[in-house]
Amino acid sequence: MIDMEWSKSSYSGGAHQDCVECRRDGDIVRIRDTLNRASGPLAFPSEAWAVFLTGVIRDRGST
Repeated sequence: MIDMEWSKSSYSGGAHQDCVECRRDGDIVRIRDTLNRASGPLAFPSEAWAVFLTGVIRDRGST
């Protein structure tokens, strides 16, 4: 699956101007800084990105 559309963080807009966008290109997830798109995206294997997000969600529950 290739999704050429960038998805903006749900925290974007209003007072939250520092955000990221992501898109999925097959087995790769690309992440970029919304305010600095020219610097290019970071790319991660989908599986590694899923592990990262699982850890973030788990850690948010402990604060």
